[in-house]
Amino acid sequence: MKLSYLFILSLFLISLPVAAQSLPFQNTGLPVDKRVDDLVGRMTLEEKISQMMNDAPPIDRLGIPAYNWWNECLHGVARSGIATVFPQAIGMAATFDADAMFRTAEVISDEARAKYHQALRTGSQDQYNGLTFWTPNINIFRDPRWGRGQETYGEDPYLTSALGVAFVKGLQGNDDKYFKTIATAKHYAVHSGPEYNRHSFDARPPLRDVWDTYLPAFEKLIRTGHAYSLMCAYNRYEGEPCCGSDELLVDILRNQWGFEGYVVSDCSAINNFYRTHKTSPDAAAASAQAVIAGTDLECGGSYSTLLEAVKRGEITEEKIDVAVTRLFTARMRLGMFDPDEQVPYSKIPFSVVASKKSSEQSLEMARKSIVLLKNEQQTLPLDKKIKTLAVIGPNADNPTCLLANYNGSPSYIVTPLEGIRRKVGKNTRIIYHQGVGLTDDSVSIPVNNKKLLLADGKVGLKAEYFNNRNFEGTPAFVQHEKEIDFFGAAQHRVMAKLQPGKVAARWTSVLSSKKDEEVVFEITSDDSAFRLFVDDQLWMDRFSNQEARVVYCRVPVKAGQKRTLRFEFAQENEGGGVSLTMVERRKSDLDALVASVKSADAIVFVGGISPSLEGEEMPVHVPGFNKGDRTSIALPRVQTEALQALQATGKPVIFVMLTGSALAIQWEDDHLPAIVNAWYGGQDAGTALADVLFGDYNPSGRLPVTFYASDNDLPPYEDYSMKERTYRYFTGKPLYPFGHGLSYTDFTYSDLRVPATAVAGDSVNVSVSVTNTGSRSGEEVVQLYVSLLNRQVPVPLRSLQSVQRIKLEPGESRKVDFTLAPEQFSALDALMQRCVEPGKIMVSIGGQQPSDETLKTGKAVRNELVLTGKKWIVP
Repeated sequence: MKLSYLFILSLFLISLPVAAQSLPFQNTGLPVDKRVDDLVGRMTLEEKISQMMNDAPPIDRLGIPAYNWWNECLHGVARSGIATVFPQAIGMAATFDADAMFRTAEVISDEARAKYHQALRTGSQDQYNGLTFWTPNINIFRDPRWGRGQETYGEDPYLTSALGVAFVKGLQGNDDKYFKTIATAKHYAVHSGPEYNRHSFDARPPLRDVWDTYLPAFEKLIRTGHAYSLMCAYNRYEGEPCCGSDELLVDILRNQWGFEGYVVSDCSAINNFYRTHKTSPDAAAASAQAVIAGTDLECGGSYSTLLEAVKRGEITEEKIDVAVTRLFTARMRLGMFDPDEQVPYSKIPFSVVASKKSSEQSLEMARKSIVLLKNEQQTLPLDKKIKTLAVIGPNADNPTCLLANYNGSPSYIVTPLEGIRRKVGKNTRIIYHQGVGLTDDSVSIPVNNKKLLLADGKVGLKAEYFNNRNFEGTPAFVQHEKEIDFFGAAQHRVMAKLQPGKVAARWTSVLSSKKDEEVVFEITSDDSAFRLFVDDQLWMDRFSNQEARVVYCRVPVKAGQKRTLRFEFAQENEGGGVSLTMVERRKSDLDALVASVKSADAIVFVGGISPSLEGEEMPVHVPGFNKGDRTSIALPRVQTEALQALQATGKPVIFVMLTGSALAIQWEDDHLPAIVNAWYGGQDAGTALADVLFGDYNPSGRLPVTFYASDNDLPPYEDYSMKERTYRYFTGKPLYPFGHGLSYTDFTYSDLRVPATAVAGDSVNVSVSVTNTGSRSGEEVVQLYVSLLNRQVPVPLRSLQSVQRIKLEPGESRKVDFTLAPEQFSALDALMQRCVEPGKIMVSIGGQQPSDETLKTGKAVRNELVLTGKKWIVP
């Protein structure tokens, strides 16, 4: 009887919710490792496995809430509703400013924390509401054709490391006990295209390049930045999938670098083991291989087969315990199992989201990112009192282009055209034409939508908004709208009336015409779902395939006919948007374009490319672009032809490029007086650009990548050798070198102090004097490069080793000091051991790389240092 009673009591205690118990893992006074050991020890094998995939379900009996590990914040909190959108990562890299990068990451993590706690208050556990962020992307941008290079910090290991460490520290915070958020360094380790075969590609670079180029940033983010998460890449490295590589994940990451955090796979990367790489026979074997190698968390569902792998003896429960322990250590250190009052970051108010402080930081980054590539005859800055200014080009008024990818939804967005309009005086006339398309000679001319009428005769549409993405129940509210524009401020106003979470909208109207015609609608979406019905028949469906960002839909209508339209939209992610505009599609007419600018005093042409053309594994097949990558780095020919026609007018033409990577613009450099690169500049892109064009901000951005003269300068794309790649190994003459960027003032360098000799293994102090010899205040990016001379092993031509940003008034001079650590003079010897060898070192300092011209004009200085002795660099 007594035994029966005890048995029943034990069953009761097991079923009792943990909220009614006091268990060790709930004791916030215990060390985290003790709490996690207790929690994992209470879980069944099935429960442990369920927690190893990104969409982890709740375990109610233990009080473990559901959690989705997948969150993004590449340049602002992404896919989670309204958030501040900073310039794309490559643009932020152009600031060469680690301090500004840290402040930017602090703003992002503030908004992330505020959003997370707001989601908890509303009971939302949706994807993109968490605190584990899959950023930064620190792959080396080795080839400008890679579409995802825009997500990186450029081609240089030092710059990537410095900016990446700053970003990680800003995201993760500085509390001794709790992470603010968790940053994820990706994609480990040798990964930079092509996009079309990334699921099957086997990267086999020379070992020297692996350690000199591909791994340094990852090592720095782990050792110095203390990034607590790392994402392994899709591709294979030396025959092994990166997410199953003992060499990468065990030997290097854990054993050499001492990484203590968790590893997450890229999404569906484990599937690639058995579907495309063919290194495993099935999902269970692939999952076992990945977990044993150290991939703790899967983005995907293959890990659901781990129970089968255990039964087959391919993996032990102890190995699974290791992974689950790492994952719950992360959640514990984020404060997810502790009272809010103990977690300092829980006090961040929701009012920080899209706040004035956030916008100020966004504008600072947008300004600092802009690179002045050329400025002859002081074409820039323009006079705000200019009488007539023509603003031309496919990106002049293209808001979605400014958001790049992995973006949030800004509360406002300023295009270049709008920024210029706000900047000039009231007496200035602005002439605007799109002129040409990005890649073809078709343009969209918005037309009055008076053909869309409601029953009461009003022009426009009936809009119904739902607090879910399935159109369930009655609409939350209904209103009349003149157009469909669910982006930016318009979206913000609507979302303020809805509950947090994914929403849906339905617009209805009647299309009529006085003549037989084909009405064209331009639909722009950021990967959300939409569909169009005409007379209740499905006309266009993008609910199952949301790949294209801009599509055109043609609806024939006869004179006097009335056709009912129903346009439905559902957010894939919080903040997803859509617009539908009635347009006229025309062939561009260069003669008419030239005639339209006849009265202009100057022309600003805003072109380049677009995130609708370059990005992650995209369904794009147009000349020069394929699957998200580029097949040519040339500016699309149609834009060059337009620029040639405009240049022939004799008026000054300022070419502004929006791009995520280098463009070959040889004709433009030869013939146009001013060229500006503005990247994908985020919500404040237009304001920042206007500030630069009209001189309210003195440009100070620098190129984080080499701009080559033509495709002929590039090695085969799939060759991962660094030979003839990036400024460190390219022996040709670039169009614009890495580190290049002009100012409206002049800086000169003098009094370089480098010791004549130093002992290998000692730090070296260097100083230089920088003077603003121009007439404007300005910021200079002081760059220090090191060249190892006459080495017996291959070494870079030169390597950036330090950067400082300084601001100088006209006539002001400042001494700038640098301290170089021993490893900054090191190289890999013939046995791949890193050491400092005796010999000559060239130290160069300037506002850009040293060259005959910069050295002659005082824009750079250099001096030799002789190292004596030998010192091994031990990690």
